[in-house]
Amino acid sequence: MSIPFSEDALIVRLFAPLAGPGGLALKDDAALIAPPAGNDIVATTDAIVAGVHYFPDDPPESIARKALRVNLSDLAAKGAEPHGFLLTLALPDSLPDEWLARFADALGRDARAFGFQLLGGDTVRTPGPAMISVTALGLVPAGRMVRRTGARAGDYLYISGTIGDAALGLRLRLEPDAPPTLSAASRAHLLSRYLEPRPRNALALAMRDNASGGMDVSDGFIGDLTKMLGVSRCSARVDLAAVPLSDAAREAMALDMGLREIALTGGDDYELLASVSPDRAAAFEAMARAAGVPVARVGLVTTGDAAPVFIDVDGAPKSFARGSYSHF
Repeated sequence: MSIPFSEDALIVRLFAPLAGPGGLALKDDAALIAPPAGNDIVATTDAIVAGVHYFPDDPPESIARKALRVNLSDLAAKGAEPHGFLLTLALPDSLPDEWLARFADALGRDARAFGFQLLGGDTVRTPGPAMISVTALGLVPAGRMVRRTGARAGDYLYISGTIGDAALGLRLRLEPDAPPTLSAASRAHLLSRYLEPRPRNALALAMRDNASGGMDVSDGFIGDLTKMLGVSRCSARVDLAAVPLSDAAREAMALDMGLREIALTGGDDYELLASVSPDRAAAFEAMARAAGVPVARVGLVTTGDAAPVFIDVDGAPKSFARGSYSHF
């Protein structure tokens, strides 16, 4: 059944209870933001679209968490703490009341867990697939946002967590029997990493205290690293054997080596990439351990603006037909 209530009723019933003080109970046309003295506001926005970023039959709870977390990942990469967000929903007539209630409940629970307040947004009808857009605002001490352009020759390159799980999870959604003998535990792990990102906001302080450059890996490790180096006007030598992989990803690759390139270039990792000067490396690693987030050193930033050199496990350079996911 289609949504039986008006836009105003939708806001009052489902979303006003999620609003923080800056959202003014969603009774106004705008939010009011008063950042603490000495802080800059970091703003980012990402949208997810049914059939592009998630499957229409995914649970609404997972869709809500994905919409929020992909933006939280961007804030973490900048060294920013979550402050508030704006939510835009473009909804088809076919979404039932129950779906929206479950979506809103999960969104509120996740927002509270990350210390994130809803500030406002918009709701519209669409004849096409559902689209959910979040504009996230974070706080960082003035002048200390970690920029993508900050990588410098001589920096070590680090990546958090593990790479490729979500891309392999997507492959399993598209081809459930590939590879056919993958264990149930590994299959479940990879599918869960695609369904719900795990943003590394616990690393925000380590990033802003130690990283000279950084970004989140959303479109693929190889391509996103190349982007960061390009805008920093640097190159790098990257040890592919050092790129961290989960046990589930290793099991899948042992069954089908073609999955390795998908893991390295696929999207939806939402891990953090950091360039760190050698004199800050020990502090960065110690703060990451204290935050409970594993980080791995995978390369060295070098001079020049040539494409990075990726060294494979056999010691030979490796090239990739495509470095990352692209919408266009």
